[in-house]
Amino acid sequence: MSTSIANNVFIGVDIGGSHITAAQINPDDWSILPHTRVRCKVDAHADANTVISQWTSALANLCTSTIKENIRIGIAMPGPFDYSKGISLIKGMNKYDNLYGLDVRQLLADSLDISPNNITFRNDAEAFLHGEVMFARFPVELKVIGITLGTGLGSAVSQHGYTTDVFRAIHAMHTGIAEDYISTRWFKKRCAELSGLTQIDVEALILHDDTLLKETVFREFGANLALFLTKFADEEQADVVVIGGNIAKSMQLFISQAAELLIAKNVQIRQSQLWESAALVGAACSWPVLLQQDKNTVVLTADNTSNISA
Repeated sequence: MSTSIANNVFIGVDIGGSHITAAQINPDDWSILPHTRVRCKVDAHADANTVISQWTSALANLCTSTIKENIRIGIAMPGPFDYSKGISLIKGMNKYDNLYGLDVRQLLADSLDISPNNITFRNDAEAFLHGEVMFARFPVELKVIGITLGTGLGSAVSQHGYTTDVFRAIHAMHTGIAEDYISTRWFKKRCAELSGLTQIDVEALILHDDTLLKETVFREFGANLALFLTKFADEEQADVVVIGGNIAKSMQLFISQAAELLIAKNVQIRQSQLWESAALVGAACSWPVLLQQDKNTVVLTADNTSNISA
């Protein structure tokens, strides 16, 4: 699709297990337009109609005051999901079970009264990394890998403007898979093993009075992360790794250990700059648009937008 950039309203959306965040995106520099950000709670265990209604409530005001056919919505969505068809494959993951097998694109389009062709979906980790790459304006020849640390472990790769999800969470690690050791549930499990206390997540651990427990758990987490990143960076021949997600906000507590044990010493480690906004930007720029520069028409897609300069 090619269309004039001036005639479109680009909306970036990030859907999580308990919330939806959305904003209008300025396609001139792919920044979030001031005062357009919306964040609403979502009941991920509700029936399909309720979930779609809650998403619609968050998006409705962003879709007003414009011609419906000019609305372009990009949605960062957790998997498993058929991103090209807009069909949810999420099941048994304690969220959105009632959307399983449904055409989410059509349901949402009907609720917003727009064409389903005006809605696109993108893996959330992939959208995160693409947004970060665009914002940082890395040279396109650099190989950038990204991970999101939270309830799960997201992973993606970006180079020459192409950003793709690589789903390394299920790669073998220790006696399980990587996500077993690099996620919120690992923190809870390890804290329980060492202290007998249950339900201590990352935020609670940071505030905990037991300094030894805190140092031990974060040191072990750093070692797990180093093991994961060493293999990831080596196999992708990465130049930069960008780390995001809620756990990454406490990066200062484990990154020294991870960097010390990381075998690929030439890899730059960077903390997220955009945080949640990265997924909004990365999802919105999935749309092909036209950019006029010096009277030359350049077609930008989700795969080459990292070439944009201010």
